[in-house]
Amino acid sequence: MADVELFSRFGAALAIGVLIGLQREYAHGGPEEELFAGVRTFALISLLGAAGALAADELGSPWGFAGLVLPMGALLVMAYFISAWHHEATGLTTEVATLLAVTAGALCYWGYLALGAAVGVSTTVLLSLKPEMHAFARRITREDIYATLKFAVITVIVLPVLPNQEFGPPPLDVLNPHEIWLMVVLISGISFLGYVLIKLVGARHGISLSGLLGGLVSSTAVTLNFARRSQEEELERSFAVAIIVAWTMSFIRILIEVATVNRPLLAVVWPPLAAASAVGLLYGAYLYVLGRSEEREEIDFSNPFELGTALKFGLLFAVVLVVSKAASLYAGSVGVYLSSFFSAIPGVDAMTLSIARLSGGMGGLALTTGARAIVVGAMSNTLAKGGFVMATGSMGLRRAVLPGLLLVLATGVASCLVL
Repeated sequence: MADVELFSRFGAALAIGVLIGLQREYAHGGPEEELFAGVRTFALISLLGAAGALAADELGSPWGFAGLVLPMGALLVMAYFISAWHHEATGLTTEVATLLAVTAGALCYWGYLALGAAVGVSTTVLLSLKPEMHAFARRITREDIYATLKFAVITVIVLPVLPNQEFGPPPLDVLNPHEIWLMVVLISGISFLGYVLIKLVGARHGISLSGLLGGLVSSTAVTLNFARRSQEEELERSFAVAIIVAWTMSFIRILIEVATVNRPLLAVVWPPLAAASAVGLLYGAYLYVLGRSEEREEIDFSNPFELGTALKFGLLFAVVLVVSKAASLYAGSVGVYLSSFFSAIPGVDAMTLSIARLSGGMGGLALTTGARAIVVGAMSNTLAKGGFVMATGSMGLRRAVLPGLLLVLATGVASCLVL
């Protein structure tokens, strides 16, 4: 190995140790505080990992690595018991971080620089997020844990044994149990990401941010929640911002779903949805400047990993998939557009995934037709949510939301026509 490459690997190990050490040092009050391992110690520990890997490589035996690392492990054990003997905090966080620093240093020597850096950065991030992670743990409920565990068990145990093949003649030939459940996992995962973010942020931030994060979980829930509350609270502009932002987040959610299922379709469908999102965000920013509020609110969402909800979505996805396939076979592109328009009224996810499955080489539907169908469905869903606001919101909320609704619909339809 050339000297330049060898020095670069040891340099990467040194940088990782310094990064972790800086976090540990300032997490304990700064460099003036006495602690088990700080920036210098962690830098030396990472270098020790790289040196141990070098020794093992040169000797042709793992004992070269063990001979350097095992004594350090013994020192860790001694330090832990001394701290426990003096009735100090006996957590293992710093000790585990030390082992990870050694591992990252060894990975750097072995040539896994990207993996070693990822281990170091991930370790530092997890160490830095201690308050947020403890706050998240306090916010989740027993029901959240049970719902997530049930979904995980069903996914891990049931998904591998589901048949990965289609059944029946057209249009039933699109029904693949394995792929249907994969789509359920995808949608639940995206929703769960928004749910976790809301739990992490909590009620410390404003209504607009609730709309932003809530849009990842359910833009319909955001719309209904704030439309109802607008009858009781005089925060129409703030509520309108949250609703508009939630709608734009639903467009971004659609793009994430398409990118996961059908990458070629993404290249066709993203311009109109991006244009509609941009218009919605600009109008939301305009309303935010006019009606900025210090009100701190939070929407109550249910855990998206509820098994019943997942099963219902799987059934809806299968139905929409068959209907879309039948419309394509017997009514052409017009039938696809009509099925997308009506099936997206209660929610866009099933429609989006169905069209993505059927577009291009996956199902024979032209990419342009599939992209237009998804945009039609997105605009249909937005129109339905706008109807909820017009029907249940206060007069001030209706006045604030209506221009944004018309702008988003006009942009989406106009962009769809030029595809």
